[in-house]
Amino acid sequence: MMYRTIGVIGGGTMGQGISEMLAARGLDVLLAEKTPEKLDRAIEQITVSLDKQIERWAITEAEKKSILSKIKRANSIQDMAHCELVIETISEDLNAKKHVFFQLNQICSPTIILATNTSTLSVTEIAAVTSHPERVIGLHFLHPVAKVNLVEIVRAMKTSDETYNHTRQFVDDLLLKKSIKVNESPGYITTRLICTLINEALHTLSEGVASAADIDQAMRIGYDFKHGPLEMCDRFGLDAVLAALEGMFREYGDIKYRPSYLLKQMVRAGHLGTKTGEGFFRYDKDGDRL
Repeated sequence: MMYRTIGVIGGGTMGQGISEMLAARGLDVLLAEKTPEKLDRAIEQITVSLDKQIERWAITEAEKKSILSKIKRANSIQDMAHCELVIETISEDLNAKKHVFFQLNQICSPTIILATNTSTLSVTEIAAVTSHPERVIGLHFLHPVAKVNLVEIVRAMKTSDETYNHTRQFVDDLLLKKSIKVNESPGYITTRLICTLINEALHTLSEGVASAADIDQAMRIGYDFKHGPLEMCDRFGLDAVLAALEGMFREYGDIKYRPSYLLKQMVRAGHLGTKTGEGFFRYDKDGDRL
C-alpha cells in the first residue's frame, strides 16, 4: 500500500510530534485543528522544536524547511478524504473521539485506515460508530514521538488482518519504528505500567517520604531513567496522567489505579507541567527545566 499523505487530527503535543516525525520521514502531512488559531499554535510549536534541533546540530536549516514544507494546514476535516491514512490524536475524551470517527466515516473511502492514538480508551467502542469497524485500529505513539522508537498497535475487536498488516508495515518499514502488537486493554502496556509508577511516586511524595527532586534523582541514578517519574508526569501533562488513571480505575476497578489526591489538587490548581510552565518542577516556554 502506497502512503503519500497522512492526515493528523489534533495539534496538541502528540499531534505536533506525530506530524513532525511523519514529515521528517518524507511524508506529506495534513494537520487539522478546531480553529485556525490552534492550528497556527501547533505549527509554531513544531517550528520551535525544529529550531532546538538546529541548535543541537541534529538537523540543518534546509532540513527544517523541508519538514515544514511537508506539513499542510487542513481547512476542515473534509480534507481528510485525500489521505491514505488518518491518525486522530485529540484529547482523551471518548465522546469527542467518537464524533471525529463518525465524521471520518462519512468522508473517507472504506479503504482508508483510520487510527486513534488513544492510550486508555476502547478502540472497539470508537470503531463502533463507523460502518467499517474493520479498518479502525489503535496507533499509540509515545512522547517524545521523534525520540521513542516504539509504537503500540492496538487491535480492536473487529480490526481486520489486512488493516493490522498494512499498519504494521507502515510503522516498521516506513516509519522505521518498532511495533508491538497489543490486544485491546485499558492502558495497553506502556501507559498501564508508567502511570502506576507515577501514581506510586505521587503517594511517596504526599506521604513526605522524600522531596520531588530526591524521588526523581533516586530513579534516574538508581535505575538509569532519563527522567524521574514526577518529571515524566510533568512532560506527559498532569491532566493527561489523571485522565489515564481515572480511565483505568474505572475499567479495572483496582485501587492501584486510583489517582493520588495530590495529582487531583495539582490539576485543579492549573499546574499541568511543561504546558503551563509549572508542575512538580518549573519549565521555560520551550519546555526546558529551570
